[in-house]
Amino acid sequence: MPAEDINTRAWQIYGQRQLDRAYTPSVPDRLGWTPWEGIGPGAEVLGDVTGRRVLDIGSGAGHHAVHLAQAHGARVTGIELSPTQHERAVSTHTDVDGVEFFQAGVTEYLAGAEAFDAAYSIGTLAFIDPHRSLPALRDGLRPGAPVILSLLHTDLHGRGPSTEVAPREQMILLRDDPPLPTQMWVLAPPLWEDLLTEYGFRVEVIDLFPHPDESATVVQQLIRARRLSDRPAPAERTRIVRTRRSH
Repeated sequence: MPAEDINTRAWQIYGQRQLDRAYTPSVPDRLGWTPWEGIGPGAEVLGDVTGRRVLDIGSGAGHHAVHLAQAHGARVTGIELSPTQHERAVSTHTDVDGVEFFQAGVTEYLAGAEAFDAAYSIGTLAFIDPHRSLPALRDGLRPGAPVILSLLHTDLHGRGPSTEVAPREQMILLRDDPPLPTQMWVLAPPLWEDLLTEYGFRVEVIDLFPHPDESATVVQQLIRARRLSDRPAPAERTRIVRTRRSH
């Protein structure tokens, strides 16, 4: 089965399990880019989004989109491929001003959408082949638009990122259910930068956030990039990778 079909099935099952539990995450007080509260920056990395059209890629239960609309005045569009994940969002947040949710693949949705002023993805873009997602994202954003991507770097088994553009098996874990196998593009920061540069973005900085428990191996990477008007030459790339540890 193709990697993206495996992921579609996994997130469909995941969403149904959460619907069966009637579990809805609360709207956060602060936008978080890592799984750990208080680690990393907040919504400020998107810039001033007041009144601006912002794309939430893989919006899941919708709580991040609602936070941006209510706390920062953004006009947020959440795109979610999984019907069950989409159902979680609309069943809870359908009447929130400034937020709309669509059940669709992001590449297909962007092909016919008005260009956005900013975009972000919290843990979701790595489930899509970057050779499909990144050109669609470039075409769906206005020149100069910020793109913020939260991505896995090192998993709970200590496996670091790949140096080739290929998916590998990772698991979605739930406390009381069997893990769900997925296929993720867990790529090294320089490789993400190469891909983003190839498809018309400038990477401004990449932060690495280790797990706050130093005995744990998980590391998240946060990429801040910007959509360019024209694709830069390779010599214009700038690699700034910082490891940020909690204190």
